[in-house]
Amino acid sequence: MNSYPLFGVRVSTPVLELRAATDDVLDRLSGLVRAGKMHADPSPYDDPISFYEPDPDLRVAKWLRSMWRGRGTVDAEKWRLYFAVMVDDEPIGMQDLCGVHFSTFGTVTSFSWLSSDHRARGYGQEMRTAMLHLAFEGLGAKEATSDAFVDNQGSNAISRNLGYEPDGADWATREGEPALLNRWRLTRSAWEKQRRDDIELHNVDACHAFLPLT
Repeated sequence: MNSYPLFGVRVSTPVLELRAATDDVLDRLSGLVRAGKMHADPSPYDDPISFYEPDPDLRVAKWLRSMWRGRGTVDAEKWRLYFAVMVDDEPIGMQDLCGVHFSTFGTVTSFSWLSSDHRARGYGQEMRTAMLHLAFEGLGAKEATSDAFVDNQGSNAISRNLGYEPDGADWATREGEPALLNRWRLTRSAWEKQRRDDIELHNVDACHAFLPLT
């Protein structure tokens, strides 16, 4: 889509690609959402994408509306880039990169999900690694934060493996019930110690032109 260059942003690693989630890509991902492949145990957040919606068609509709709203929210306090995780040109999940007062603090956070058919293969850590490379190398981020429920061993392990440091605790709800979160923080200097040289960024200039980074 030439009139919206952010749709051309990609991050590629030897294992997978983060590809901007255009409507065509979302249409391909919708089958996973409709089939409930994004469900996880333990359950994730109560999120506006409404993965808990029992009706499959309504679940897809709410999921799409959430991302369309997110695309339209681009300001200094908050912006979000939506990426499909592609393996051999097959979409297997999503990895989002979110700016949080980025122009002031240089902080990013993230949100992701992976199809139940592709878990426990190392994709979760690889897609987060790709997202961090875009944030730090491509956008000049100063820090990345993450949080996960204390019983989400997979997400907490990824943060630990990638050099995040514990940053306290917080509360959130899932299925309406309160649950405790671990908070994590990764500084630029910590990321630099283990940055990789086999990750490629594509069309990142569009981010500098269309996002409030400074």
